[in-house]
Amino acid sequence: MDEHSQILVPEAFLDLYRSPGRHRLLLPREQVAARHELCEDLAQAMTEHARAMLFGAGLAEDEVLQRCHAGLRSGDAGLAPGEAAWVVHRLAELLEWPQPELPESP
Repeated sequence: MDEHSQILVPEAFLDLYRSPGRHRLLLPREQVAARHELCEDLAQAMTEHARAMLFGAGLAEDEVLQRCHAGLRSGDAGLAPGEAAWVVHRLAELLEWPQPELPESP
């Protein structure tokens, strides 16, 4: 991503790629922007599935989000643990559901 890019990567996502207390990114900005785009697209795509789980399976919002997080943390999802949590928090935001308490990454 160059300075002319119109993609705005939220600070919360950028923080996934910074050492604690540092401003500098651990990966090139282009790679971070690409990961953000993937995670944002995933959160957007999961909204209908999450609603279906809520109404079809009769689960509470928090349980739906917990299950989504567990699935995203599996090795098959291709996401880092921080990315999985970010996707679930973004999903909750998109659905206008309360933010879940997620387990810490190992």
